Amino acid sequence: MTQHTSQNRSMVREAMRAPYLERDEEHELAVRWIEHGESKALHKLIAAHMRLVISMASRFRNFGLPMADLIQEGHVGLLEAARRFEPAREVRFSTYATWWIRASIQDYILRNWSIVRGGTSSNQKALFFNLRRLRAKLSGGPDRRPDSELHAEIADAIGVSLQDVETMNARLSGSDSSLNAPVMESDSGNTTERQDMLMCDQPLPDETVGRAIDAERRKRWINSALKVLSDRELQIIRERRLSEEQVTLEALGQSLGISKERVRQIESRALGKLRTALLAELPDGETAMI
Repeated sequence: MTQHTSQNRSMVREAMRAPYLERDEEHELAVRWIEHGESKALHKLIAAHMRLVISMASRFRNFGLPMADLIQEGHVGLLEAARRFEPAREVRFSTYATWWIRASIQDYILRNWSIVRGGTSSNQKALFFNLRRLRAKLSGGPDRRPDSELHAEIADAIGVSLQDVETMNARLSGSDSSLNAPVMESDSGNTTERQDMLMCDQPLPDETVGRAIDAERRKRWINSALKVLSDRELQIIRERRLSEEQVTLEALGQSLGISKERVRQIESRALGKLRTALLAELPDGETAMI
């Protein structure tokens, strides 16, 4: 038996022997600790509520983590509750501490249940800790309901998307798998690992760099070509072709004091001048880039 296990069993036995506290006594101990920093009062307050920690930890024993570790984490939450408790609010310490104990245990489970971090939002945490219970509750009865129907009802009950429920259900149904786990072995003796079969839809690094270089080159060519335009032509091209919100011919005509047909003619002439300038700038064989 390890020293760690022995200490935890001793903690459980001591918790079971600790007397219950009446409301007035609990309040007095909290005041002595919070207002006067009396460590003896803190120890007595904590000892009297360790059975609450053990009870709370037992509710999460089905997640496959050591009970001793859950109790230790609950004890951390109990200490945090004692640090933050305000006796003046006239709330029982056990009521206040319950939230901190549960939160500490749940955070420990989320950190250690899987190597993949999950349940980062409040809705995701609620889904993680309630999915199995809700599935068992909703699937009761002689007729087996399809998973799609169950998952849709769970999503509505918790307030998450159907995709979140299906993803979490898949995670809870299986265990972590190493990317280096062998999947198959060829006749030549070469082993294919799981990571070898993963597909990435992102461009390769050399493609990303190439696109960035091409974009910068096109920007430089366009800026050079724009210099051949007159001020009015440049304004029309910027408003009609280079702006996120394209201005209409009529609006530009009113702004410049000319008809929209005249704006169209100037725009067409400016585009022709730009194309000529760009063709003069481009190296041979790169006309497809404009």
